[in-house]
Amino acid sequence: MSSICIVGTGYVGLVTGACFADLGNDVICLDIDEAKVESLNKGVIPIFEPGLEDLVIRNQAAGRLSFTISYAEGIPGADFVFIAVDTPPGPAGEANLSSVEAAAAMIAEELDGRTIVVDKSTVPVGTGDLVADLITRHRGDEVDFHVVSNPEFLREGSAVSDFLNPDRIVLGSQDRQSAEDVTLLYRSFDCPIIITDLRTAEMIKYASNAFLATRISFINEIASMCDQLGADVTEVARGMGLDDRIGVGFLSAGIGWGGSCFRKDVLALEHMAAVNGCHPQLLRAVVEINRDMRRSVVRRLRDELGELRGRVITVLGLSFKPNTDDVRDAPAIEIIRLLVNEGAEVQAFDPVAAERAREELPGIYYAGDVYDAIKGADAVVLATEWNEFREIDWKRAGRLMRNRLMIDGRNVYDGDDLRAHGFTYQGVGRGTPNRREAGAAVSLEHG
Repeated sequence: MSSICIVGTGYVGLVTGACFADLGNDVICLDIDEAKVESLNKGVIPIFEPGLEDLVIRNQAAGRLSFTISYAEGIPGADFVFIAVDTPPGPAGEANLSSVEAAAAMIAEELDGRTIVVDKSTVPVGTGDLVADLITRHRGDEVDFHVVSNPEFLREGSAVSDFLNPDRIVLGSQDRQSAEDVTLLYRSFDCPIIITDLRTAEMIKYASNAFLATRISFINEIASMCDQLGADVTEVARGMGLDDRIGVGFLSAGIGWGGSCFRKDVLALEHMAAVNGCHPQLLRAVVEINRDMRRSVVRRLRDELGELRGRVITVLGLSFKPNTDDVRDAPAIEIIRLLVNEGAEVQAFDPVAAERAREELPGIYYAGDVYDAIKGADAVVLATEWNEFREIDWKRAGRLMRNRLMIDGRNVYDGDDLRAHGFTYQGVGRGTPNRREAGAAVSLEHG
């Protein structure tokens, strides 16, 4: 088994470190945030991710996983050093590499013996070369090292499972032997392993995320048309997905994607393209369509309720997706800000993300449960499809509300069922009963 140091203990770094330890490796996770490291050493996990807490505690107890703030403790003797630090967007959408550069410089100071430095962070094409240059500049020819790109493909909410059951492993390096050495860390996995050059591996990550974001924005564009034309996007997506060339994945219409990756990575790829003489119109449209889906929620509420000042709006779900407490770029957060700007009063509930949301939005009411959130509301907006929201008693909910309006931002509910309870129901791309009936009548007339 190998000795591994993971630099950075965010979602990617912590999951990667815990999973490698569970595979039997000796892992030390390094972070410059002293308070975070102190908490981790006590078994306190700073993020909500199913299965992660048990994994960390079990491997700490087994002596395979530890945490430190010291590069001098974490780097010497490591066979592999993974860089898994944050790369947030800069003012023009470019990836901010300051944490990567700082980590590379500190790693260089402590390297001893042959070491493979692995870029796990999502980084612009060319960053592997940059890391190699930084280490060489700091240490010259004193150390034997090679840089490998090993992009992550983890989804928040299923990151542990994704790591242990990957679709593929991508490795890029100018030194093939080093890439092959990294494959040994994944030898127990039954999946394709792609070995390529550094820049191609870096591009695979960006291209993958941009394509997934594009699929969602595409079906949301179709959903907007369905609303106007009386079609049902859920059936449209089903009909499309049965074509093997298209497939069913990422064709669920809704109020848009969020999280720490898609927007950041699409913007970074758009920036890379623009500054290198390309014209990434499609990537720009992907971001704009996503933004429009969030704005459309406020337009729908205004169309049904009139002026929103003084109206009470319930938002169910605050995280950007179920099974995580991450509210970064969450549709709910932007929608709530728009509603507050319109003068609405917002009542919100999320099973796990309320505390993180409170840091972003301190001025709204955070309910203790679903029915507390719904009480006195003029409308309910479903922003995140947590399973418990599928089991709401709408008869009870309707009695608690001032007006029975449901904006189903994730197409979770049966519109006819809610209408039977006296609700005005609007899904995303579901059309309206009147439009669908009118379309059917026209078809019969011309049949």
